[in-house]
Amino acid sequence: MIEFLLVGTGGILGAWSRYLLTDRVDRRVLDTLLVNALGSFLLGVVLGTEATGWMVALLGIGFCGAFTTFSTFAFETVRLLETGQRRTAVANGLGNLVSAVLAVVLGMGIGTVLS
Repeated sequence: MIEFLLVGTGGILGAWSRYLLTDRVDRRVLDTLLVNALGSFLLGVVLGTEATGWMVALLGIGFCGAFTTFSTFAFETVRLLETGQRRTAVANGLGNLVSAVLAVVLGMGIGTVLS
């Protein structure tokens, strides 16, 4: 039950944080890229520190899960394709994938140093 509450609390905080951040960034595709890279970085830090179960539940599953957004990224990429913006769609797809993976690697490296 405690893990359930931790995931829920992290999810609420992640969703609110995403809302506040995307409300401040005026460009639709850029805000999604930003939250996905930041969330991936934070997840990398959490996993790199070999965090305990409660930290993974709160920050990894809850916060990062609600903060990042695969569905919005997928929708925006499809919308770009539908409107004939193929290059932008490919750049968006690759940009999200590459930045998220690199952010996890960087975060894990920093997390390892911190622990």
